Amino acid sequence: MFGYYLQLALRSFRNSKVLTALMVLAIALGIGASMTTLTVFHVLSGDPIPDKSDRLFYVQLDAASMDSYVAGEEPDGNMPRFDAETLLREARGTRQAMMSGGFVAVAPDGTREPFFTDARYTSADFFPMFDAPLAYGGAWTAEDDAARARVAVISAETNQKVFGGGDSTGKTMRINGADFRVIGVLDAWLPTPRFWDLTLQSFNELESVFIPFSTAMEQKLSRMGSMNCWGDSGSDPNALNAPCSWVQYWVELPAAGDADAYRDYLASYSDQQRSAGRFERPNNVRLRDVPTLLDHRQVVPSDVRLQLWLAIGFLLVCLVNTVGLLLAKSLRRASEIGVRRALGASRRAIFAQFLIEAGAIGVAGGIVGLGLALLGLWAVRQNPSSYAELARLDLTMLLTTFALSIVASLLAGLLPAWRAMQVTPAIQLKSQ
Repeated sequence: MFGYYLQLALRSFRNSKVLTALMVLAIALGIGASMTTLTVFHVLSGDPIPDKSDRLFYVQLDAASMDSYVAGEEPDGNMPRFDAETLLREARGTRQAMMSGGFVAVAPDGTREPFFTDARYTSADFFPMFDAPLAYGGAWTAEDDAARARVAVISAETNQKVFGGGDSTGKTMRINGADFRVIGVLDAWLPTPRFWDLTLQSFNELESVFIPFSTAMEQKLSRMGSMNCWGDSGSDPNALNAPCSWVQYWVELPAAGDADAYRDYLASYSDQQRSAGRFERPNNVRLRDVPTLLDHRQVVPSDVRLQLWLAIGFLLVCLVNTVGLLLAKSLRRASEIGVRRALGASRRAIFAQFLIEAGAIGVAGGIVGLGLALLGLWAVRQNPSSYAELARLDLTMLLTTFALSIVASLLAGLLPAWRAMQVTPAIQLKSQ
């Protein structure tokens, strides 16, 4: 019967081309607008590391002075270098990593121009903790951290730019005038968002060079990112004992349920530092897993959320218009429905016929809406926003486009189909 109802729908479309085109256009406009914003929202709000996001925790300690203290306020988003190195040394998690953003000058061989690029100063566990894929070589070790080894892991793009691609492990690269040995080359990798350092742009490209944190401090490499100082930092706010928060610290725990025990450890550590005279404020620690941290920091821009709600509202308006057009069409076909009912068609058959017709309109609207969504995403990519280049339709959103279109059209067709099945055949035949 489905094929028969589909034939009736196609015949109906041919008999009322303008009305059908208006319904397809209404559905397409709503789908195009909603899928454009929904795709952007989907890209920006996804879980960047789903296999372990509930076991990776961002650590915050309140090490600031009592100046401007407000009870219960959020502690600084970073922590002092001294505390990060202490927690790293005590190693109470499965893995732990301290880090900061940097900016370095890279000098390739004589045939290529030197250039400046972003860097990440971190510790050895960074790569296994965040599941960073390595195309060649490997990461450095804790022994390299302790020895302040001049080693580096570079991105695939930097490898291509400096060495022309291929296996570059063992080669030397000059960074800020010092020779560093390349020990690893990352494979294609770009978690979205770049969650390990939300003090910088969350949707930028991956850092180009990764260097041991201890080496970067010894070489006094330039750093970038937020810094909050509450005392005399002297001539070097990056120094070990400087009263400044600027280091990000992550810990991986065996299970999500171990967070309470680790939080107790952080509270105990804060008590010890307070007793030693370093901490002044009452205990105020934070331990958030990846999804909670992204939600707390509101990584998805507020304008994207607003655009999503506006697009959904626009889709509802389009559906209301489609309902009106379908009702008008069903009223025009009252005599046809009366004849079908008189020939033995049940109310259920009439309902199914009109619902399948609405679904066919949804499929056509989905096809046109997909084209409009692709056009909308192209327009988004022309914007200077940091996330603009990520606005691309993947397989999930492609399937969602047609699913949403069909479901929306079926919902719009419920009332017209119900009204059509209520047509009384005797009255229609008598009127003819």
